[in-house]
Amino acid sequence: MTAMRAAFLDTTTALLDEDPRTALVLADISASQLAPAAHRHPDRVLNVGIREQLMVGVAGGLALTGLRPIVHSYATFLVDRAYEQIKLDLDHQGVGAVLVSIGASFDGSAEGRTHQSPGDVALFDSLGDGWTVRVPGHPDEVAPLLRNATATDDPVYLRLSEQRNAQAYPDADRLRVLRQGGTNAPLVVAVGPMLDPTLAATEGMDVTVAYTHTPRPLDTAGLRALAGTEVVLVEPYLAGTSSAIVSRAMADVPHRLLALGVGQTDLRRYGDPADHVRWHGLDASGLRRSISAFLRSARS
Repeated sequence: MTAMRAAFLDTTTALLDEDPRTALVLADISASQLAPAAHRHPDRVLNVGIREQLMVGVAGGLALTGLRPIVHSYATFLVDRAYEQIKLDLDHQGVGAVLVSIGASFDGSAEGRTHQSPGDVALFDSLGDGWTVRVPGHPDEVAPLLRNATATDDPVYLRLSEQRNAQAYPDADRLRVLRQGGTNAPLVVAVGPMLDPTLAATEGMDVTVAYTHTPRPLDTAGLRALAGTEVVLVEPYLAGTSSAIVSRAMADVPHRLLALGVGQTDLRRYGDPADHVRWHGLDASGLRRSISAFLRSARS
């Protein structure tokens, strides 16, 4: 079990014990690990079986009664498969839940395309600006982000990953500068687990590197304050997912934008997550090639 997933399970178990408003809805995934909590709280831990659409619908009903539901599965089942229920039973009803996914873009790549969901954050964007999206880059960021989410009634998506950075930054809901470049240096924004590859890729470059685990809402005020002429986005989901937000935020500022992330093309290949990271150019060497070419083109 990955460290982020373990942190989620431990924190969820504690929340169920501490807060009678917290509920949990599952579709078999992680049910065995959460069985002790289900035994203690049978009225607030519901496993609907392999029925992901029902799982989200039940969460909407629980939210209407005043409970704060946590909903959990692989991203491809939780978001892609149950998107209509997210749209209707949560978003359209004006109620919130905390949707917690594992699998991310291709953590489950060995299981094939059915377990890959690089487009999940883009789907939430299609619902408007009401959803908070958290993408932790370290296991120690998971518990505070989950606790923060359950303390509200807002709709929140928490995207867990097997990829992780070496250090946690729990307070990085706004852009946090981790490497300062010179005056008007290009700004490189790394989201979640893309921080360490980005730092390695930009070693020795005159760029400012900023990190966030909260791409929605994106810290556009921080973006404007830090950005020079060039902005590079490095995201662990579909490339360009945040491009429109950056473009709107800087509409009155001349700038060039490079959006890096998972490519739009279905590679139709198996392989482990590290293979997919490399194939999509999201390892340190691939990022360095892309960023270097972008910055060279600005000078030519």
